[in-house]
Formats: sequence, C-alpha cells, structure tokens
Amino acid sequence: MPRRLITGRAGAAIAAVVALTLGLTACSGSESIPIDLPTQVPGEFPADTQAELEDAVSTVMTATGSSGAIVGVWAPWSGSWVAGLGTTTPGGAAVTADMSFRVGKITRAMTCDVMYKLAEEGTLRVDDDVSDYVGGVAGLTDVTLKELCDSTSGIGSYTDSKLLSMWLENPERSWDPLELASYGLGAAGESTPGTRYQDSDAGYLLLGLALERASGRGAAQLIQDYVAGPLALESTYLEEGVPASDAGLLTPMRSERVDGSFSCTELQDLSDLSGSTGFTDSGVVSTVGDLGRYAQALAAGSLMPSGTDRFDDTKEAFTNAPSWFTYGGGVYQAGTLVGTYGSTPGYLTGVFADRESGLTVVVVLNNSAADDRYGRWLSWQLAAIASKAPASAGGALPAAGLPWTADQDQDVIAENAICQPAE
Repeated sequence: MPRRLITGRAGAAIAAVVALTLGLTACSGSESIPIDLPTQVPGEFPADTQAELEDAVSTVMTATGSSGAIVGVWAPWSGSWVAGLGTTTPGGAAVTADMSFRVGKITRAMTCDVMYKLAEEGTLRVDDDVSDYVGGVAGLTDVTLKELCDSTSGIGSYTDSKLLSMWLENPERSWDPLELASYGLGAAGESTPGTRYQDSDAGYLLLGLALERASGRGAAQLIQDYVAGPLALESTYLEEGVPASDAGLLTPMRSERVDGSFSCTELQDLSDLSGSTGFTDSGVVSTVGDLGRYAQALAAGSLMPSGTDRFDDTKEAFTNAPSWFTYGGGVYQAGTLVGTYGSTPGYLTGVFADRESGLTVVVVLNNSAADDRYGRWLSWQLAAIASKAPASAGGALPAAGLPWTADQDQDVIAENAICQPAE
C-alpha cells in the first residue's frame, strides 16, 4: 500500500535551496544531436531576478501543499537558475536539483518524436489508421496515428474515471495499456476525428501500442533509441514497473480528502505506484537538467525529420482560447513557447522552451492534488520574470516578449490554492 505521511503544514517556509548550474549540453565525450538555439551565457541571474523567481516558486509550493520542488530556468542572454527547494517529504531530507521524477505529459511529445522518426524510416506513415496496428477495439475506425499525436482523435480520457482509487489501493499492480485505454474509449467525446483538440491520455497509450507493433520494439526501447539516446539524456527513461529503489527520487505525494476538502497535513506517498499506469502518455522518468535540454530540442525541432512540421495543423487549446495558445504534435504552443504541463500521480509539472530566444523553464512540485494547471501557471510566471532579465556581458536581449505578465499568473495561482500560508 502507498505510505501515509501525517505531517505539519506542507507549505511551511522553504527548508533548503540547493543552487546548481546545469549546462544544457550533452556530456563531454558523447555524440548527440545539436540544438539550434542561442548559446547560454554562463553564470546566475542577477540577484533581483533570482529572488523574484524563488519567491514565485515558494508561493506555489504553499498553494499546492508541496513539500518540495525542483526548478530550472535558463535565459541564454542573462543567466540560469537550477535548484531543489524544500524537502522530499514534510520534515524529510532536502531536495536536490539532480533528483528524478515522473515527468507527466511531456512523455506525449517523446512518443510523437518516435512516431515521426519511424515514419522517416518508412516503418509506418503518420496517416495510417490506428486499427492497422491495434485491432479488436471499437471506436478506432478512421482514427490516424497523427490524430492520436495531435490529440484530435475524439477519444476520451482514462484518468477521468475511478482508476486513481484503484491505483492507490493496489499501487504495484502492472496495468496493460489497452486495458487502461479502454476506459478512455468508453468516455469518447463527440468531436469528429481531426476537427478539434480534446485532451486524450488514452490516445497516447494507443499510439504507444501502435508504435510497438509497427516496429517490433518495446516503448521503453523506442524512447531510448529515438529520444534519450540521440539527445544524450542520461537520466531519462520510460518506467514500466514499480521503481526498484526510491534513492534519488523526489517523493511523489497527494493530499488526502478530509471532510470533502484536500488536507494540507495528511499526505499519501505514491512512490510505489507502478509506471505502467502512465506508459507512453505519462510514464517517463527524468531530471530537470535532462528536461531542459529536451525542451530546447523540442522547440528547435532538433528531432524532427527534415521538411516535417509537427505544428502544421494546430488547434485552439480550449474553446475561445487566445489565438496564441494552441495544441498540436503532443505539445502546446503559447506564443513562441513550446511545451506542456499537467499532473501525474504525485507530481505537478511544466516544461516550456522558446523557439526563438531559447528561454527555457522546467518545474516539478511533489503534490498532485491541486489543479493540474499549476504547472502551466508557474512555468509561465517564471518565463515572464526571466524574460525581463537584463543581458549579461556577451548576451543580447530577445526582440520579442510574451503575451502575458507574471502578475496575471500570480493572481490565478492565489485564487486556486488548496493550502494557505501558516499564520
């Protein structure tokens, strides 16, 4: 069973900050795909900028009841900040910036990377029907692999069901991806495939199964062969079972409900949850340093075959969304930022990089009970703060800014808090 922690207020003042400058280049001596973005200047942000970044993260840790967070912010023209904040559990060991965690929905982008690479090799076509590879499932007629990648298939979500309680009751159980996807197929939306974006985690499980069957290789091997290996992401892998050890893992937790509300003092440890619950939708494990490099490769299109645009048919992120906020290719486009956000049991995450300036933000919080948009709100707030950072010697300010301000995200963060500061 998941371990239960009875704690003091999880949003207490940050216990420790471990600053660490992690370059976004591959390890020396290894060959990897180059990333065509501005070169990062060495050193930290100016003190005022870094203090503003730290205050923003501390506020969100309190609002979400998270005991710990790991953050990476890189502004190529100004500086960088990579740190572990707080503790792995309330009252536990200090968080360090090199700890691993389950990355959540950025797994989807990696799954799409594999699809496009297999298409480049001639193993499949992105316009192939899913039913060519995954048979015997109702509701897949005329749904293509690309529609699964773009989340325009009309297939529903499996995590909107009662599965979470089943996972918590039997965390070490291994789940078959098709069994999980069936919950989403049973909750299919009303849209015609290809017409609009509808978040579909079940679709990414089906895409992973199709890629396995087309290639004859397991999903973990495909992620290694086409994403982690080429980019020299040495701490990135698809987790398929229960972690062999908690060592080096930022403890994933979730506030329990007490009298209908989330508790800020009673938390459940989800370290024993099987990675099979996420598979090719959210099952990848990584570190902030690896994800920073991956986000920049994603923004620069480093893994995409020549002449292929994964964003050639993006859809609005939600009904009446701003024109600058769209979805396609497994990620959101927010102005010039490319990335994603969301929750996976135990974590809230956000990963974004700017395709022009190279500005990059990666965040993870270790309590998944709050609104899954916290990863977006915090990422965008940090990006807005860093975008105003002055240029250091040798740096040049980017020409364009972001279509939102740090204050806008600060307001919505406060409005949706599940925990309040200790008095």
